[in-house]
Amino acid sequence: MLLGSSAALIASAQNGGLILKGGLNSANVSVTSNGRVEDAKSLTSFHVGVVGDISLSKIISFQPGILFTGKGSKTQNGQQSDANYYRATSNPYYVEVPANLVFKLPLGERSKVFFGAGPYLAVGVAGKNKVEGRYLGIDFETENEIEFSNDDPTTLNFEEGAGFGILRRFDYGLNGQAGLEFSNVLFSVNYGHGLAKLQSGHDNSSDDMNKHRVWSFSIGFKL
Repeated sequence: MLLGSSAALIASAQNGGLILKGGLNSANVSVTSNGRVEDAKSLTSFHVGVVGDISLSKIISFQPGILFTGKGSKTQNGQQSDANYYRATSNPYYVEVPANLVFKLPLGERSKVFFGAGPYLAVGVAGKNKVEGRYLGIDFETENEIEFSNDDPTTLNFEEGAGFGILRRFDYGLNGQAGLEFSNVLFSVNYGHGLAKLQSGHDNSSDDMNKHRVWSFSIGFKL
């Protein structure tokens, strides 16, 4: 998928169909078996990258891309008054490759409304896991680099197990997007629905718990 998208981006550049894209993310992690999230735990991050725009017909385009994007969530166990509690902010960053099929409908001479969907593949490359709390009545505060691993990250250590300090390296899922396109600029909203468990010690197919959920709000400039 990465090689295919790279080739498609090169083809888009040759035809003048590249979009420089960036904006804000509202990221979260599903916490229930049916994939729901808790709004209070959403984490603000960002994304930036390049998206190709290959016209397949008057109203259909193929849009592969390469993005640097932040995901993650805020987690908490217990209350500050408890003998044992923690509050963690986990902000992993990924290189993500979306491949969306987009439908564009004209609104006027120089404007269009568009909507589309497609899969994405992402690889974790960086991130921080910040934790503060209390264990057996002793306060602690840590900040560590997120470790990406394909091994089972399950741990019994309280501080190490707080938040998402160890994650699977690869993430994949589905995108849905909609927006407005003008002559040289576009505005869009994207929803990324992760299908991969964040921690490899769990069965992917058993439920929709512990997966990325990301809303993205973007502005793009045609190059």
